[in-house]
Amino acid sequence: VVLVNLLICIIVFYTVYYVVLSVCFAVFRIKMLDGLAPFDFKTNPSWINPYYLVLVISLEITFFLCGLLFALVVEEWVWDYGVTVTIIHIIITSVVMSEFPLMLHWWLALGSGVISMICAGQILAYCLFKDNFIYPILDDF
Repeated sequence: VVLVNLLICIIVFYTVYYVVLSVCFAVFRIKMLDGLAPFDFKTNPSWINPYYLVLVISLEITFFLCGLLFALVVEEWVWDYGVTVTIIHIIITSVVMSEFPLMLHWWLALGSGVISMICAGQILAYCLFKDNFIYPILDDF
């Protein structure tokens, strides 16, 4: 069950990522959609570069939306699946770009995305499935 849920979450993550990228490319009127855009950490950070803005905005929107969608798939363990999918994304990024990402701006964007994913997903999971949540019994300590 865990591996099936993880596979579903990975598929959801990259599907949402490419849909959001497509919308952002259209909104910013960038002519060509780059298939490697989810893995691009080498673009120089510049708030006047529309390609960089598309990368950052699509990353943040993707992580937020995936947090909400992961809550529907895995119910209460959004943080666990969110962190695992992010680690897998970092590994895939390193393989695709043939280099480990060392750019601070990429890590900051990724970190804020993971935080928004976990917070949004856990809050939604709590609201939807609060009767199913398992709370530890701390009376024995």
